[in-house]
Amino acid sequence: MEISEHIYVRSNRLILRQFSQQDVNPFYLYRSSPEVAKFQSWENYQRHDAEVFVEKQSKCVPNQPGTWFQFAIALAETNQLIGDCALHTLLAEPRIVEIGYTLAEEHQGKGYASEAVRALLSYVFNDLGKHKVIAFTDVRNENSIRLLERVGMRREGHLLENYMSKGQWVDEYQYALLRSEWEQEFKVKYQE
Repeated sequence: MEISEHIYVRSNRLILRQFSQQDVNPFYLYRSSPEVAKFQSWENYQRHDAEVFVEKQSKCVPNQPGTWFQFAIALAETNQLIGDCALHTLLAEPRIVEIGYTLAEEHQGKGYASEAVRALLSYVFNDLGKHKVIAFTDVRNENSIRLLERVGMRREGHLLENYMSKGQWVDEYQYALLRSEWEQEFKVKYQE
């Protein structure tokens, strides 16, 4: 296995790395899946969209206030792309970041999403030194809700008709995790 892209973080089974041209096809395949897109903002995802996205992300760097950065989630053993996770560094308060995630349908239900989000949280708190991480999820997305709670995030709010998606107003839950909460959780799990 050769990995030429920049790797930001490793976990047991995964790497979070920069996107590269080899990712266009697998990225397009899962982004164009109606099941994967069900609770996401996009629909009718086209190959051209994937090409433009990968080209742009291959040149970006994380932690730029006001921008989104997508990490490619790849299997550590093969470098196969299985999903992506996002980091939005807030412009008004760059010590707070928003995260998001998407996983190819055939890789769901294997613990990869939890592992990727935990790796991202570790990177955000330990490497970037952020104060707080937030995430939003559609209130109908039970899998996402369980994932956020499994990684230790707590629900901070229920936002009514918070965004327009596919022609309808959608409620969202806002989740959050403070650096102090992450450090306490890490200490309890791994150091005692």
